[in-house]
Amino acid sequence: MNAQPMNAQPLAPALLDDVVALTAALCDIPSVSADERALADTIEATLRVHAPHLELIRDGDAIVARTSLGRAERVVIAGHIDTVPINDNLPTRRSVDDGIDTLWGRGTVDMKGGCAVLLALAVRLVDPAYDITWVWYDHEEVASELNGLGRLARTRPELLEGDFAILGEPSNSGIEGGCNGTLRLELRTAGRRAHSARSWMGVNAVHALAPILERLAAYEPVTVTVDGLDYREGLNAVGVSGGVAGNVIPDAATLTVNYRFAPDKTLAEAEQHVRDLVADLDPPVEVVVTDAAAGARPGLDAPLAQRFVQAVGAEPAPKYGWTDVARFSELGMPAVNYGPGDPSLAHTDDERVPVEQIVACERGLRAWLTSA
Repeated sequence: MNAQPMNAQPLAPALLDDVVALTAALCDIPSVSADERALADTIEATLRVHAPHLELIRDGDAIVARTSLGRAERVVIAGHIDTVPINDNLPTRRSVDDGIDTLWGRGTVDMKGGCAVLLALAVRLVDPAYDITWVWYDHEEVASELNGLGRLARTRPELLEGDFAILGEPSNSGIEGGCNGTLRLELRTAGRRAHSARSWMGVNAVHALAPILERLAAYEPVTVTVDGLDYREGLNAVGVSGGVAGNVIPDAATLTVNYRFAPDKTLAEAEQHVRDLVADLDPPVEVVVTDAAAGARPGLDAPLAQRFVQAVGAEPAPKYGWTDVARFSELGMPAVNYGPGDPSLAHTDDERVPVEQIVACERGLRAWLTSA
């Protein structure tokens, strides 16, 4: 759909020339997931007024802006515009702390710094070395089925076609290639209820979790090298439930585990790995997958990726968490994370980003996109 922005004013040209001020301006337009419309309208209005060289497509609260210069290669550069809920950390503020010029506030890290870099470059780069598809999308911080990038991939995959993708997720303005996959499973045990005063007449399902927990506690995760990057895996219990009442032997219990696996594995292989861990237990354990997302190989051997790494001048590192680069991987594109901000500060109440990281990210992308 090509919706016109309603009652939205374009951002001033002066903001587009100052990526730090632009970051603050985007952060100061609240856009908690499911409430992104005002920010999406502002971005669209800004592009319509200041970027006539771009073709604009609006899909819900996702905006796609594309060049059509006939270049031999196309890159896709994307960022999500929603944030987790605000907690007295807007409007933004700027201060110098321990000699570091810092911008504070919800979204400065995750990920309006990256979105500001994209917007500034989308307006200013009229004649880039590659054709570019810029994407700002909604609903990243909530359930996967609502994700705006996923929606585009399902309904308008032609809009995301390209040879290489960059996601502006926080990476301390370094390059983090691909991402680990994630698998969440419930390991369910069964027993037989009885009065706790006559426990020998029942079978305790909670106690049946003990050997599983022992195996998880002794589990030694591996580090897997994929395309030259070392991905650390992890398999952990993240939740436990069971019990009926204080005087009843429980007949059912559930242990929830999360497996973070390297991008050399398929979802089926990751699931089988967990099933093998508990396959020989007696009584048997029921294994139910409740959430799954494949990882993404970094594809750093692709020529475009190599040129990007050279232009940015950063040593690539692996992305341990799952990000939307996996959606690009599913579309057959190598993809990396590259954005300002420390990911460990994402979603925190003291979310903040060094100003230099925003500037460095804009500088690195500009250098690559304007080099032959």
